[in-house]
Amino acid sequence: MTQLNLTPNFGDEADAFYAELIAAQADLGDEQAADWLARLTLILCNHIGDREVLRQAFELAHKHHD
Repeated sequence: MTQLNLTPNFGDEADAFYAELIAAQADLGDEQAADWLARLTLILCNHIGDREVLRQAFELAHKHHD
């Protein structure tokens, strides 16, 4: 069984990545940003392609919803 990698994977670039993520949505309204995030999620899920890893990610995201 493949395991979801929870080890930080951005090295020294974590802050830069976060800034890029925010900047990519900066000119979008709330609904547009939600749509953009949904499309990005589907693109990245397709790239990952491992349904077990994706199930683990879904569960983790759901646990941290509150």
